[in-house]
Amino acid sequence: MLKIPDHQVAGHRALNGKLGPQIDDSGRFYKPLQSGERGSHEVAFYESFSSDTSVPDNVRKFFSKFYGTQSIEASDGSGLQPHLVMEDLISKYTNPSIMDVKIGSRTWYPQAPEAYFQKCLKKDIETSSAPLGFRICGVQIYRAQDSDLGYWKPDKKVTMRYTADEVKLVLRNFVSSNQSTAVNNDPDSAFASKVYGGSSGILAQLMELKSWFEDQTTYHFYSCSILVVYDKESTIKGGASGPAIKLIDFAHVIDGNGVIDHNFLGGLCSLIKFISEIVTVPTECTDKASS
Repeated sequence: MLKIPDHQVAGHRALNGKLGPQIDDSGRFYKPLQSGERGSHEVAFYESFSSDTSVPDNVRKFFSKFYGTQSIEASDGSGLQPHLVMEDLISKYTNPSIMDVKIGSRTWYPQAPEAYFQKCLKKDIETSSAPLGFRICGVQIYRAQDSDLGYWKPDKKVTMRYTADEVKLVLRNFVSSNQSTAVNNDPDSAFASKVYGGSSGILAQLMELKSWFEDQTTYHFYSCSILVVYDKESTIKGGASGPAIKLIDFAHVIDGNGVIDHNFLGGLCSLIKFISEIVTVPTECTDKASS
């Protein structure tokens, strides 16, 4: 049986008769195929990437499994509509804390229509994308110290406007035990070492992804996000569902033509730098590909 995802933090939600993604009980995520070239481009990327033998397994794990396309009843009541069928990245987490981080200082792709270019440029300048190389599109934090509090989940219009200082605070709040009903100006970062740090933490995964982007010239990822997720209780107790990152949203991936994707790599390095400053031992990150 299909249902609306409980833990979607960005993008169009299937609420109030609107078209949006759905999930089932088998761990699959159904994303409506976008109209026009966006939808066909995203399908083409998944099909190409799924069969690309040059992508190492340690990198492929950062992408959701793709199960093809399927026509299902759309959430807006418009009848059967084509959907991308992918792995539900959140299904294995009980009380997930999630962050959607759009990577890159520019989110428009080359040869984009003028109207789309202007729309993206305005948004990039007005958000942290241009100055930082990434922006937080959505976040939810499970306040595990008191289950009655549930989740802190600010409106995405708020997260989009975060300044550089506010981005730093949110990244710290994301791994803090004293999260309240707003961005805490004095977060304790109590879970930073377990979530961001360690050999299998978020930082190590981002560094692993960075190594691939320093060499790969096949794809350029525009307006793509990194989804950061962890379950506080599982992480604290050393459960199987540890912190993880996944790349999502591939409607604007284009051919790299033998050139390194400096836009994505630069944004990724910036995110790594911000997170490195939160954990005990900062990790050096330089875009050696552009030096």
